Amino acid sequence: MSRENQLLNRVAQVYDWLHRQIRQSAHLAGYCRACGGCCDFRTFEHRLFVTPPELIYLASNIGVENLKPMPAGRCRYNLNGRCSVYEYRFAGCRIFSCSGDPDFQSRLSESALERFKAICTHFKLPYSYTDLPTALNHRAGF
Repeated sequence: MSRENQLLNRVAQVYDWLHRQIRQSAHLAGYCRACGGCCDFRTFEHRLFVTPPELIYLASNIGVENLKPMPAGRCRYNLNGRCSVYEYRFAGCRIFSCSGDPDFQSRLSESALERFKAICTHFKLPYSYTDLPTALNHRAGF
């Protein structure tokens, strides 16, 4: 298995782990209404942060040429209220639910970040935790 495939597999394992944690604690995780409100960061008054392994995973699955700059406060992958990269979405998107328990979400986020840091260490990637617009604009060369 190539180094890139190994990295992608490790990220997929973190996402699978998150899915299990959320499913096992559904009463704390809340549920997504699929309204797209949280994808409008300015209006919702929050920021989404991502790590290098997550960006690599997204780019590998949708194609680097399909990475979109994010000059405004709304996620460009939300089309007509639906996530167009749902299967490859970031950990923060998987964890956050406006109806979820903030403490549960925080603990789950910290655990996920530990896993992403370990992936960076293993693959000798520089670790960063960057807000999505900055990360996408930098990664996509915008």
